[in-house]
Amino acid sequence: MPSLAPRPDLDSLPKYVPGRTIEGAVKLASNEVPGGPLPSVQAAITAAVTGVNRYPDNGSQALRERLSRRLDVPAERLAIGCGSVSLCQQMIQALCGPGDEVLFGWRSFEAYPIVVQVALATGVKVPLTPEHGLDLDAMLARITDRTKLVFVCNPNNPTGTVLHRDEIERFLEAVPPHVLVVLDEAYKEFVTDPEVPDGVEFTRTHSNVAVLRTFSKAYGLAGLRVGYAVAPEPIAQALQQVYVAFSVNSIAQVAAIASLDAEDELLARCREIISERTRVRDALLEMGYEIPPTQANFVWFPLGERTAAFAEHMLDRKLIVRPFPGEGARVTIGTPEENDLMLAAAKEFQAI
Repeated sequence: MPSLAPRPDLDSLPKYVPGRTIEGAVKLASNEVPGGPLPSVQAAITAAVTGVNRYPDNGSQALRERLSRRLDVPAERLAIGCGSVSLCQQMIQALCGPGDEVLFGWRSFEAYPIVVQVALATGVKVPLTPEHGLDLDAMLARITDRTKLVFVCNPNNPTGTVLHRDEIERFLEAVPPHVLVVLDEAYKEFVTDPEVPDGVEFTRTHSNVAVLRTFSKAYGLAGLRVGYAVAPEPIAQALQQVYVAFSVNSIAQVAAIASLDAEDELLARCREIISERTRVRDALLEMGYEIPPTQANFVWFPLGERTAAFAEHMLDRKLIVRPFPGEGARVTIGTPEENDLMLAAAKEFQAI
């Protein structure tokens, strides 16, 4: 008689590696903003605590209506999820069956291959360009009749590189209509390059484009887990069908709305991070590091085989970064003081 056991393919499932947290160390591994929720958002969270004996609104209706007004998108084309990573998985569950293909650049967001395999779909990794960016021509060449979905992470995580409007427009014109292109814009609020488009605009002109956004990064709500998708109405409805009931809790919904209402404060904080991003990259370039231009709240060190040693060097100095062994390390932009500590450690490593 066979014994009880999980699916055998789970042994080969890629492991999602969250940024480590060590008491007393500076965490620059998870692309969190250093300031936490804005003061008005903290007040809204505190007020919402008294209602946690009730189930949350399963459809996040108030948040959808608030986003609808802000984005000028019908609420029927919006779906709320437990962070954008949850929406990634919902997208695949809604569109793909066993053997269907999902394309994404590599390296890109490390959750992509995991959520693809969990849904029994087939992940197709397309190498980045020598400049550490997504290669849309190569991705287009890998699309087949079995391809159902393409993730385009812009800015790309973990490299911070971006695609410009003309590149995305050419790509979308060439993608077959049976393929959904998901523009993953988790770091949109940190983009200053005017040639990087707002992906929501493409959802108005293309019936096979969806956009993912999150409140985890710029909005400082990573611990509450809430994100949203803008998609064609049939796709948005399908996302709700595969949604885990009540997974976006009531406090998260209230905090997201309050964050949208505090946009001026949010943008001011983003400008501070962007200024630090420029300072940090310029200093690293002066040290001799190769750091690709970044439009996110992190920088990418393409260190190859030196990556593990770099991460250990940083950890010895109580700095936690996110290594991808054999490829590179991603380092979040923190406070000026935290960034100074990282720069000093990076200078030491470069001299080794």
